[in-house]
Amino acid sequence: MAVVAVLAALLSGLYGVVTRGPTKPVCQVDMPCSAPYSRATLVFTRSGAMRKVTTDGQGKYRVALPAGLWSLRVQSSQFGWAPRTVTVPRGRYARVNVDVDTGIR
Repeated sequence: MAVVAVLAALLSGLYGVVTRGPTKPVCQVDMPCSAPYSRATLVFTRSGAMRKVTTDGQGKYRVALPAGLWSLRVQSSQFGWAPRTVTVPRGRYARVNVDVDTGIR
């Protein structure tokens, strides 16, 4: 039975892109005002379990997690960020993109 639980955890999880913005005080039409958040650490917690994953240079991440509800926070984020609940589906990976407010106004 333990093998089944391990396989289920490997077959389910989340992936996506973390962006941060605004990246400048004044955003202009046709000019990006957000950017990938490279090297951001995402922290997933549930019932005493914790998993961390760090985004790559393009803000992408992928993490294997057992199915169910998880609390997600971005480590070291200060502005406009509150932990959110994310759902990991059973037997597959789901896309969850994350936007982090830089506080620039």
